[in-house]
Amino acid sequence: MNGIRAQNWRALEGRSVLVTGHTGFKGSWLTLWLHRLGARVAGYALDPPTSPSHFEASGVGDVLSEDTRGDIRDLDLLTTALRQCAPDVVFHLAAQPIVRESLRSARETFDVNVMGTATLLDAVRVSRRPCTVVVVTSDKCYRNDGQVWGFRENDPLGGHDPYSASKAGAELVIDSYRSSFFPPDGVAEHGVRLASVRAGNVIGGGDWAAERIVPDAVRALSAGEDLIVRNPASTRPWQHVLEPLSGYLSLAARMLSDTSVTEWSGAWNFGPLATEEASVAELANRLVSDWGSGRWRPAGTTGQDVEAKTLRLSVDKSVTRLGWAPTWGFDQTVSRTIEWYRTYYRSPSGSMQTHSLDDIAAYEGTAN
Repeated sequence: MNGIRAQNWRALEGRSVLVTGHTGFKGSWLTLWLHRLGARVAGYALDPPTSPSHFEASGVGDVLSEDTRGDIRDLDLLTTALRQCAPDVVFHLAAQPIVRESLRSARETFDVNVMGTATLLDAVRVSRRPCTVVVVTSDKCYRNDGQVWGFRENDPLGGHDPYSASKAGAELVIDSYRSSFFPPDGVAEHGVRLASVRAGNVIGGGDWAAERIVPDAVRALSAGEDLIVRNPASTRPWQHVLEPLSGYLSLAARMLSDTSVTEWSGAWNFGPLATEEASVAELANRLVSDWGSGRWRPAGTTGQDVEAKTLRLSVDKSVTRLGWAPTWGFDQTVSRTIEWYRTYYRSPSGSMQTHSLDDIAAYEGTAN
């Protein structure tokens, strides 16, 4: 490892860390990376949301010190897990993560994403455990009225669909708990440092969720079928899953090692540079090209195209204050992603842990 981030990440070595949502796509990659950094990692989540999954394919369960399966809204079980783990750091990723699923299950999406966040923060409060807490929300928490410039952390929150609104609601919960129970200027008394992180559209090996373009592409292309693409003209801040995770790790490490609590509390964006943005159609072309066969075609009108046509994040705060910067461009992001899946499909019964760790090592080697 080299550079500013690699130096910061060493602050996590030997630490006790709790990851909620560790069986999910991002959570399983984060768990594996934390283990590689020398942290002692416990997980709290439901069973893996898909089969196959990155959690199972990469043997993430093998690196856990504790593996608690439970609902993020279960305060008693979550508090017990916190006390058993005695974490120095909590990464909260447990959520309902699919926009279109929120249209089918709006109330549950609000319940899991808003009340689940409140339950996690209340468990931290009642456990009286001094720790650093990083809550993962979404770039879709912003009120998106079609602006073409990147959203900054102090822009208004909002959300036209239940998923986006639920993430805005989670941000309000975080701010309320920080103001009421964990104020930065009172950290000597309560011991909790609290921040939220908002990332762009992540892709990477091991995601098999429904209604996401990369898993949809892998399922279709591996079966010799056409990839059906919604909203091909929409622009998204695509980034490899390791990009925002490196930001979460950097922020947590700074919060652990720096006494300037106010400096690191609050919200942080992690996304690609504007020069690396791409349309859905451009991503589809690259997925098919890197796979080596197949084709894509646009979907018909569904009547539920609720997602914004353009979504950009400003990462100036993370770059200038945290010392974080995107590392892998669009081309490398797509090629690393497709290579992971191609390796998996060549031997679906084999463990992908070594391949996933190799991706992490490659990322560490290029991080600035």
